[in-house]
Amino acid sequence: MTSEAFDYWENRYRESGRTWSGNVNASLEREVASVAPGTALDLGCGEGGDALWLARRGWVVTAVDIAPSALAIGAAEQQPGDDITWVAADLATWSAPTTYDLVSACFLHSTVELPREQILRRAATAVAPGGLLVIVGHSGMPHWVDADDAAHAHAAALPTPDEVRASLFGDGTPLRADEWEVITSALVERIATAPDGSTGPIVDAVLTLRRGALS
Repeated sequence: MTSEAFDYWENRYRESGRTWSGNVNASLEREVASVAPGTALDLGCGEGGDALWLARRGWVVTAVDIAPSALAIGAAEQQPGDDITWVAADLATWSAPTTYDLVSACFLHSTVELPREQILRRAATAVAPGGLLVIVGHSGMPHWVDADDAAHAHAAALPTPDEVRASLFGDGTPLRADEWEVITSALVERIATAPDGSTGPIVDAVLTLRRGALS
């Protein structure tokens, strides 16, 4: 694992305990709620809110994150019947050992170095024929973050759904755009709750693609 990335995320979860709500990401829920369950890969799963939601709807889930302390929070909430394999790994170097009916990467952003484009390209190769790739990202900073906050300066370069799609099929990748159907490519507004309890709108960049079935 990359030492800087591991130390940053592991220390954050170990020192802060639960950071997120534990609920499924709203955009992921909307994109897959009506999809028949199969196998799923949750990249950058954090504390496992998405993985737990998927498992309780019948998905067989592999949940990957760099921080063991984050995985431990999710594993502690796992119930009998939740089929989840928790994997501690650095996505900068980790590759999926098989393909999945659903691959999701929600809010895969970092204030330390993260080769996001390469990770997402590898994620696409892990989608089984006929399966879905769901990528949800921030399209701007949340209302409670000062625009001058250096820790969130990366937000100024957050890509749109069209830009994410273009990067998946750009130079240096064997992926072919004509083998994928665009299901959703949109900026989606939702209401988010700040750490101080205040609420306000935030916009997600949502890209959902279906890989063509083998002929």
